[in-house]
Amino acid sequence: MNTTERDTLLRTLKARFDKHMPRHAGVAWADVLARLDAQPAAWRSLAEMEATGGEPDVVARDAASGQIVFCDCAAETPAGRRSLCYDPAALDSRKEHKPQGSAVAMAEAMGIALLTEAEYHALQALGPFDTKTSSWLQTPADVRKLGGALFGDRRYGRVFIYHNGAPSYYAVRGFRGSLRV
Repeated sequence: MNTTERDTLLRTLKARFDKHMPRHAGVAWADVLARLDAQPAAWRSLAEMEATGGEPDVVARDAASGQIVFCDCAAETPAGRRSLCYDPAALDSRKEHKPQGSAVAMAEAMGIALLTEAEYHALQALGPFDTKTSSWLQTPADVRKLGGALFGDRRYGRVFIYHNGAPSYYAVRGFRGSLRV
């Protein structure tokens, strides 16, 4: 990432941070910037989150580690990360009509993590997300071992966590990621 790209991303992140202060009450922008500058790889991950439509923003500060937590805060699951099955094993199991990739592999390549159920619920407490789409979530090993994977969405004013076969994919299902810096 060159200086111009970094500066453009920095302006975008700062404007979003200032616009949505309730998402990160008690977190100062100077602290965010200091943590980002200490971890140069985080800039690439945030740039990819932004480029795929995630609209990353600060949603928390880990009390124990001091880490700043960024999360995709686009109203719907990021458009550049949809129509994916859950993980590489699910992708490999498809014999016909394979999607372009998997949520787990794409997140790993971006340097981010899929949201856990707890993180998804915490995000939904900040506002209504995924009212027309759904997002794959980190899936417990025992569920994945049986061929399933978890996803969440918001319908009827409530947050729902569901299951589906890991090889499935839909035009409106993608994934949200988080990045700790």
